[in-house]
Amino acid sequence: MFKHILMPTNGSEHSERAIERGIELAKLCGSKVTGIHVMPDFRLAMADESSFDPSMQEKAEQEARTRAENFLAFVQKAAAAAGVSCDTVVATNYRPYDAIINTANERACDLIVMTSRYRKGLVSLILGSESSRVLHRASIPVLMFRALMSVDHPDKTAPKSGA
Repeated sequence: MFKHILMPTNGSEHSERAIERGIELAKLCGSKVTGIHVMPDFRLAMADESSFDPSMQEKAEQEARTRAENFLAFVQKAAAAAGVSCDTVVATNYRPYDAIINTANERACDLIVMTSRYRKGLVSLILGSESSRVLHRASIPVLMFRALMSVDHPDKTAPKSGA
């Protein structure tokens, strides 16, 4: 069915749950997976600053790269535990959805598995969501896992009592 699944991650718990489900699917299909994290393009963000400090840019990029490697280590570990072939990519783009779609095309992926965060009201109108942008622009299927889960969902852990 699917031969190569792209799995974007932002390191969130919801993203990790989507990756776990995507890896289960990959195992069932005999697919390989590629995990991707998109770092912000600090050159564009800092280019507008009048007090541009190259050392600050370098530090911000290094911190973002370290976070990306940690996020992608989860993908690699989960894939290894399931016996699924895995590769990872750290991309840089000020529009994460472009990097996700471009990577899917460059690597001949035939499915994108990701999470979708629910936003309410004005925030959803202003910010939208990367997952929605990927869904509307991708030329391949996109499997979305909702970030909100019902209380009786098997992945939902019981709230901790006391405090």
